[in-house]
Amino acid sequence: MPPNITTLNTTRARTYVFRLPLFTRVVILAIVGFWLAGLQSIVDIQQWGALIPDEMGLATLYRMNTFPFIHLNIFHAIMNILALTPLMERFEAEYGTLNCLALFFGPLTTIPALLYVGLEKFVFGNNVAVMGASMWVFLLLGVEAVKTYKVNPNFVIGTYSIPTWTTPIGLLFAMAVLVPSSSFWGHAAGLVVGYGAGLGYVKFLAPPEKILRWIEGKLNLLGRLPHYVSIDQKTYGRFGVLPSNNIPATGSPGVALGLVGSNQRLGP
Repeated sequence: MPPNITTLNTTRARTYVFRLPLFTRVVILAIVGFWLAGLQSIVDIQQWGALIPDEMGLATLYRMNTFPFIHLNIFHAIMNILALTPLMERFEAEYGTLNCLALFFGPLTTIPALLYVGLEKFVFGNNVAVMGASMWVFLLLGVEAVKTYKVNPNFVIGTYSIPTWTTPIGLLFAMAVLVPSSSFWGHAAGLVVGYGAGLGYVKFLAPPEKILRWIEGKLNLLGRLPHYVSIDQKTYGRFGVLPSNNIPATGSPGVALGLVGSNQRLGP
């Protein structure tokens, strides 16, 4: 008797989860772990780890790395996990696990965080806190949009030809309308950095491949860590190296249209 659709979908979903690369798995587990930690009442995890402009200082710079893992509630966390997972998995498969670790605990998080804090404090004079992984979602959408534009510059709706790189901008405004409590400027900061990364403007911030290879070989990371993606296993190469025209644009921004989560606001 042939398997039914439900069984096939469950099998495919289980296979996809089991094949996720290491850094993507760690990010998902960290999001879940921080949500579980927030259930206790001794320490306010949201207040401790959210990106709060007026709370930024030398002793609280850790907030620029903790805020993507902290969410307002379980629904917020689940939606961001669903939106982030396919984008992060694709990015890690392309650039490697060690690269992801260096970039997402470095420039691809700190730069948009600093942009947001600068806008809030010095342009708008506000102190709106943000949390959640949707800044990463928009950053990765920006990277994917640039790659897709190089392969497929336009898509057609009726008689209008629309540049594919503008798709995340449409999502940005749609989120602002559909989820007014989301952080428009937090998403925008992530998207701007994502465009810059896709165009290669931040490639000088990526760690040298020679050093990454030395670390991988010295620690034997590929042999010791399950689901680790080495430099040699990357799909397309370094930052700024785009897929060739014979590679289908399977990672176009449209795949996450119904999944994009939001950075929930704290405060006014």
